[in-house]
Amino acid sequence: MPPTLCRRQPYAIRRNHLRSFLKPIAPPAVSSAPAENRFDALLAWYFVLVWGSGYLASKTGMQYAAPFTFLSLRYIFGVLCLIPWLIVSRPRWPADKRQFFHICVGGLLMHAVNLSGSHYAQYLGMSAGITALILATQPLLTAVFAHRMMGERLALSQWFGVALGLAGVMLVVWHKIDIAAITAGSLAAVGISLAAITSGTLYQRVFCRTADLRSAALIQFGMSLLVLVPLAWGIEGFVVRWSLPLVFSIVFLVIFASILAVNALHTLMRRGHATKVTSLFFLTPIVAVLLEWVMFNVVPTWQSAAGIAITCAGVALVSGRRTT
Repeated sequence: MPPTLCRRQPYAIRRNHLRSFLKPIAPPAVSSAPAENRFDALLAWYFVLVWGSGYLASKTGMQYAAPFTFLSLRYIFGVLCLIPWLIVSRPRWPADKRQFFHICVGGLLMHAVNLSGSHYAQYLGMSAGITALILATQPLLTAVFAHRMMGERLALSQWFGVALGLAGVMLVVWHKIDIAAITAGSLAAVGISLAAITSGTLYQRVFCRTADLRSAALIQFGMSLLVLVPLAWGIEGFVVRWSLPLVFSIVFLVIFASILAVNALHTLMRRGHATKVTSLFFLTPIVAVLLEWVMFNVVPTWQSAAGIAITCAGVALVSGRRTT
């Protein structure tokens, strides 16, 4: 047989094989799509609700322990929760030192640096409104970096949606903004938090795509403790005023936020577009405002109501169209 025919035959066989099996394969793929979309929607709403609630839980916890101490307690409890779960589930561990290194870097950015910055900004006097507003610019930064560094192209309507979402968040939290409470230290702290969560989210999407989220969580909690405990001890003296609200806030933030919500975020990042997923952060200040209304009878203003509608429209524009 001539060499040219030998080179063409495998392609012909693959093409015929594909044609013969195309019809039987197509229906399951179509039928499974709605279920996957529903699961993604549940993950997205869970993340939004828990992450938005985290503002109130953190504010409550820091009334009884300074930021580094509070975060140290949070991750000590997190490690204690994860160890039995990992013994039972037996997850896959990092395959080599390189993957272990990437997991550590992503965890330090997402947990230690990000939360230390946002918590310390509020501890230094920055209002929750300004903190939420600055951190709500993350989807815009993510869109820019993903566009330039990861080759993800957004439609014009999606860029408009990002800007619209940010404008809506400004309206939602505008009545909470106290410009006089801004200091150079608090502004630097929240800026560090913004850079860390943006870079950490993208870093884990690029370098930790195949990591098991269960074992990765334990590694990241442990690395965060190595950084936070010395800071809590050396700067704050590790002073804790134990109370039920402190315990409840730690339990909520560890189980529902640091473990389940962060894993939901990374799952969505692996399954979708970076800007679409991080546009969910626009909705978290809205959840905080609504919870304040329910729990503390802080009635939203008409500006907040308009901001909620505008933000939802912006998220819909970002999430409702395919990207290339």
